[in-house]
Amino acid sequence: MPTQVRGQDFYLYLFEDLFSRKAVGWQVFDCESAELASQLLKDICRRAGIKPDQLTVHSDNGGPMKGQTMLTTLQELEVAHSRSRPAVSNDNPYSESLFKTLKYRPQMPAKPFEDMLAARRWGTELLHWYNEEHRHSAISFVTPAQRHAGMDAELLKARKAVYETARQVHPNRWSKDTRNWHYESAVHLNPDSSAPEEPKPELKAA
Repeated sequence: MPTQVRGQDFYLYLFEDLFSRKAVGWQVFDCESAELASQLLKDICRRAGIKPDQLTVHSDNGGPMKGQTMLTTLQELEVAHSRSRPAVSNDNPYSESLFKTLKYRPQMPAKPFEDMLAARRWGTELLHWYNEEHRHSAISFVTPAQRHAGMDAELLKARKAVYETARQVHPNRWSKDTRNWHYESAVHLNPDSSAPEEPKPELKAA
């Protein structure tokens, strides 16, 4: 996050729940630090009531997540840890998608942040929108907060009934089935594709 001081940046530390896509904890700091990342993780586990051996944290290979302080914290909290594989760009797809959403929102300031307070205010407003108002396309257009609270199954059931009723009244409005409002009960970081691979063309010598 650029600042008005050349050579100085702010850094957004953020933990996202894989299942709900909710940003469950975040903070803006003026440096990259394993100690700061560890403190944020401890605070998230305390507030969420996460029990030992209940959580796995997946991250990229950045310094704050590989530092000794973070590794010690993970051991103390009995939190499992996985990291992106080297040279595999899509090993952290959900957080990368979240960061892109934040960066391309109109609320992203066109000018560098004046100070850390301004950066944190931006984070507070934008992440409130993301969690509480943003209807996420990857989770059937419910908000991350609704899915995190377990409200999405009933919401999707009711939405499906509305669409089916509308289709019965106005069948000419749909050339195919209505939108799929099926509730997904499981999410995988990098699911294996079930589609068969197309055979590669054979190369023949002239």
